[in-house]
Amino acid sequence: MYPLPSDIASITSTQNPLVKQLRQLHQTKGRKQQGQLLLEGTHLLEVALTQGKGFNHGCFTAMWQEKNPALADRLMAQSVHSCLVSGEVLAKMASTVNPDGVVATLTMDQFWRSPPPHARLGLVLERLQDPGNLGTILRTAAATGVEGIWLTADCVDPTSPKVLRSSAGSSLLLPQQQLQSLPPLLEKFHTQGLQLIATVPQATQTLWEIDFQRPTIVIFGSEGQGLSAPVLELTTHQVAIPQAPQVESLNVAIAVGVMLYEARRQQWAASTPG
Repeated sequence: MYPLPSDIASITSTQNPLVKQLRQLHQTKGRKQQGQLLLEGTHLLEVALTQGKGFNHGCFTAMWQEKNPALADRLMAQSVHSCLVSGEVLAKMASTVNPDGVVATLTMDQFWRSPPPHARLGLVLERLQDPGNLGTILRTAAATGVEGIWLTADCVDPTSPKVLRSSAGSSLLLPQQQLQSLPPLLEKFHTQGLQLIATVPQATQTLWEIDFQRPTIVIFGSEGQGLSAPVLELTTHQVAIPQAPQVESLNVAIAVGVMLYEARRQQWAASTPG
């Protein structure tokens, strides 16, 4: 086995208090009480380390450490507490069925970051409920260069292990802010001259008619109900995504992707010489 510092803790019992502590991070209540979230798996850990994050706990198995010696060194260097754990213990700590050998805890103040005051392309989400959809949206937002994301407090929790995994670590790259109410934010955007765009099935204007070279905020609502009336009233444009007549609607994550890529296509085209 790759040598470990002599002072590293070793945990072999699933009854260890740390196991219970980390299992509480599977739930929103536990994350709020502890002020930290759980990162599971090598990829999420690599993204967090690349971002310069520090951890309260870094826990890994001997097998994982042997496969990833350099990564294990970085994890130990950036963790307040490092733990070598058995496979059985790690399985109890993790929320996944087949964890790949490592988990770490990250403080909430390293996750939440305020978006820039003047975003050229931003995203607002209201009452989104599915963790897979949110994770996919965050991944697409990172890929298209979204500069800030605002979510209502009744959205699915962005710090949940399912959202973190489905975002493939992209949620760690994006400035995000959680809000109780959207109208004050949207009114502020109005005063800044931003265009606020929502998709509405019955809209007569399509997204292809929008000038996305202007600073833009795109706004999406819950999977079943869409946007609330007060939010919809504050939008400057309501557009449709054209689709075949026999199709009722698009999945919200797909719809967000279509909008963001059209916005970025126009912005990239405008900034490309010739």
